[in-house]
Amino acid sequence: MSRVAALSGAGGLGLLCGSVAVAITIGPADISVADVWSVVLAHLGPGDTAVLSPIRDGIVWNLRLPRTLLAAVCGAGLAVCGAVMQSLLRNPLADPFVLGVSSGASTGAVAVVVLGVGGGAVSVTGGAFVGAVCSFALVLFLSHVLGGSTDRVVLAGVAAMQLFSALTSFVVMTAADAETTRGVLFWLLGSLAGAGWTDVAVCGAVLAAALLICGGYARTLDAFAFGEDAAASLGVSVARTRVVLLCVTALLTAALVASAGAIGFVGLVLPHAVRMLAGPGHTRLLPLTALAGAVFLVWADTLARTVLDPQEVPVGVVTSLVGVPAFVLVLYRARGTAR
Repeated sequence: MSRVAALSGAGGLGLLCGSVAVAITIGPADISVADVWSVVLAHLGPGDTAVLSPIRDGIVWNLRLPRTLLAAVCGAGLAVCGAVMQSLLRNPLADPFVLGVSSGASTGAVAVVVLGVGGGAVSVTGGAFVGAVCSFALVLFLSHVLGGSTDRVVLAGVAAMQLFSALTSFVVMTAADAETTRGVLFWLLGSLAGAGWTDVAVCGAVLAAALLICGGYARTLDAFAFGEDAAASLGVSVARTRVVLLCVTALLTAALVASAGAIGFVGLVLPHAVRMLAGPGHTRLLPLTALAGAVFLVWADTLARTVLDPQEVPVGVVTSLVGVPAFVLVLYRARGTAR
């Protein structure tokens, strides 16, 4: 089985690299896959910097490549967060936003854009990250006050989500003009349009750290499938594991949402789809889910920026339109196992 998992991982990594290379070529500029690799090699060292014109080089290196890589990082991170939370909370409907992190990030971003919080010293990304952390801190506080059980964590997340969503709506309705409202709405629906290398580096580093930590807890997450009492009887520190993994997934989600906005359904649908193919073991599930999420969001973002060219569709709209029927299909195929 380990050989099959290794082959699946290698195939998924190859598919991801191919998807990134092909996705970059899609658009109004006439760029081939060979051109993409030439630009990458030129900027990384051994290639010829005069292969393409400066304009095409800029399109690949400064616009499409960081955007596509950020899409892959966000897709991988959101999918892994969904897989961890569904197992940790034993809730098939859990996703990265169940802790209210997305709503808190939205409030932070709106506070910067509409109210001018920070006086220009704080960017939208910084405001969104601070809002996300504040929301998660509120969830931890409420869940502790309410008893700290799994159900209480979910309920605290729902309460925080509703609170920060209401604050966001109130600020937009009372203080924003039509132009600002349109820009805020576009960000709230998820957008990778402003992706840069800094976003890729920060989100990539956070994702790598989160994958290492979650991977170390893979067998512990397997024990959670039998319930908290069973996990405790196997020697698992339930409370400590829950706090560590909730903090890791919340901080990863906060970093991703701060850079790309709220991109829904990736963390909800992809773990279920991969679990049906790879099984419930988290040693295989987590890396394969990361690869599946990365490939999915790369193509979802490609569709978002090209389907109505030159107008762009928020990538969160595309993931929802694709995710809803996909989720219904997953539920339909799993109906027999639920009986």
